[in-house]
Amino acid sequence: MSTPTKPTILIIDDDSEIRYSLSRVLSSRGYQVLEAPSGEQGVAAVKKSPPDLIFLDIRMGGMSGIEALQHIRSTNPKQMVILMTAFGTAQTAIEAMKYGAFDYIMKPFDPAKVLTLAENALKAHAEISAVSDYKPTINSEDYKEGIVGSSPVMQDVFKIIGQVTASDVTVMVTGESGTGKELVARSIWKHSHRAAKPFIAVNCAAIPDNLIESELFGHEKGSFTGATGQRLGKFELCDGGTIFLDEIGDMALATQTKILRVLQQGEIQRVGGVETIKVDVRIIAATNKDLEEMVKAKTFREDLYYRLNVVRIRMPALRERVDDVPQIVDFCLQNLVKQKKARVSKVSSDTLAILVRHRWPGNVRELENVIYRSAVIAQGDTILPKDLPQEIRDAVGAIPTIPPTAAVQDIPMAVPATSAPFDAMRTAASEGAALARARVMAEAIAASAPPPLTIEQALDFLHTELGKAEEPILERIEREMIRRVFVTQEGNILKASEKLGITRATLRKRIDELGIKV
Repeated sequence: MSTPTKPTILIIDDDSEIRYSLSRVLSSRGYQVLEAPSGEQGVAAVKKSPPDLIFLDIRMGGMSGIEALQHIRSTNPKQMVILMTAFGTAQTAIEAMKYGAFDYIMKPFDPAKVLTLAENALKAHAEISAVSDYKPTINSEDYKEGIVGSSPVMQDVFKIIGQVTASDVTVMVTGESGTGKELVARSIWKHSHRAAKPFIAVNCAAIPDNLIESELFGHEKGSFTGATGQRLGKFELCDGGTIFLDEIGDMALATQTKILRVLQQGEIQRVGGVETIKVDVRIIAATNKDLEEMVKAKTFREDLYYRLNVVRIRMPALRERVDDVPQIVDFCLQNLVKQKKARVSKVSSDTLAILVRHRWPGNVRELENVIYRSAVIAQGDTILPKDLPQEIRDAVGAIPTIPPTAAVQDIPMAVPATSAPFDAMRTAASEGAALARARVMAEAIAASAPPPLTIEQALDFLHTELGKAEEPILERIEREMIRRVFVTQEGNILKASEKLGITRATLRKRIDELGIKV
């Protein structure tokens, strides 16, 4: 049986005493240490036989450390390099990280810190080496819609998009912030007969109430202070095309009345004007608010609600479709490479595991931002766990584990509902390892009710339920989900059904079948 090869570390420094002392420290840990007295010789040695790690002095006669680093990284982007300097300036730190150094260390050395840095760099080197060449899960042309996902809930979204593109029916897109509601609107427009005409997106929440009518319908000269000339509104500019009214729930009642007129009669009137102008515009609206509750509170017009809500498309939260996370990561990386915003093209398996397990309260938008931030921070061409924001690592690390049991492995398929939490449970019951299935089901429980229910509490509940054998575990979990939602929604069956993502009829049926006391 062969003995594992010790990692090789190359020291590049024109000071022989530094090389000697650093060599002794590293050799004491069993590393194979090589030396080079200049930047030129160091670069040549790396080209001949790349070491696992390099300690490189910044200030040397001849080729400087920064120049040597650029040469080394241009030929081997994965090479781990720790820069050494006696001058810890801001410029030093910026230059070191700009050109891809793993880290830098100040002279004189603290032996313990040298060894810790070496261990961390070698661990990162091993993780990067273990990552196979990046192969996207699907081809880049399949991402042209911008909406990424192959999970069952997303397939349902794609089907509805396809069904509504053939007509001019008004569509309401709902879902949490960051789920991609505007992408749905753009996809509908792109595949409709209006694709050759304009698409205009308006964020109703970003425009003050006293300006939104002018923004949407235009104004006449002198109609208000500052109106120095006539201005065409979005509806006129979008004639023949599609207008996307995002955050429609933030629109003032007075403006809602005028939107209703557009939907009913296809005409507008500029602010300060008397002329009625005909417009042919398809409206797609979106909101993350509960419009039904706003209608009850009389903060949103009921007639407008029914006009807008002809076809509803609900964009699921990212936690409801965790199977799509790898594809979304692919999409983000391909975009970064295509736009030359970062050199990263891969993620390690450990990194992907963390991303899949995170709850993503900010949904796809948050995931995209994390990938972009991590790609900028990463020293090589691979995003490692250490490159992720600390809060992401901490949040995932805080999720407890529960032991797999025979009860989890034999979960029956007993729920006919179509809600996202139920879909997650059904997927968990049929795919993956026992522990993974248990975790997904626990997350489904947590997703079905607002705080104070946490993933930890859901896991505790699931762990307790696994020890019972009176009835199928899936039905017990479903009963608990429904019970918790009814408590948090104060017994309101409409609100409870919306929270669970099922119809009131389905919810009533399950209440009767499961013997739940409301």
